Amino acid sequence: MSLAADIVVALVALLHVWILVLEMFLWDRPAGRKAFGLTPEFAQATKTLAANQGLYNGFLAAGLFWGLSLGAAGAGVKVFFLACVLVAGVYGAATASRKILFIQGLPAALGLGLLALA
Repeated sequence: MSLAADIVVALVALLHVWILVLEMFLWDRPAGRKAFGLTPEFAQATKTLAANQGLYNGFLAAGLFWGLSLGAAGAGVKVFFLACVLVAGVYGAATASRKILFIQGLPAALGLGLLALA
């Protein structure tokens, strides 16, 4: 189970790297606007706020990669950062879009479940 857990943790980390790229660098470009359903005007007006969000997503990814780099000793680190992702997914679903629960929250919950079984 630990290999499956680490694969899910790595995928969640990579997802958050992609979210970082979307929010920090592509927010006002077609790919970013399409991903988040934004008008060009709204994307331009909120570009700085989105970059800040992207940075936080990068921190989540960095924490997950850190946990992976520690091997078995990183279980607590992985649990902490997956829990942060899960909380962010639940909050995002409640305040922004229910889709966030499935994109962010569900993979984090799966990773936590697999870590619990490992």
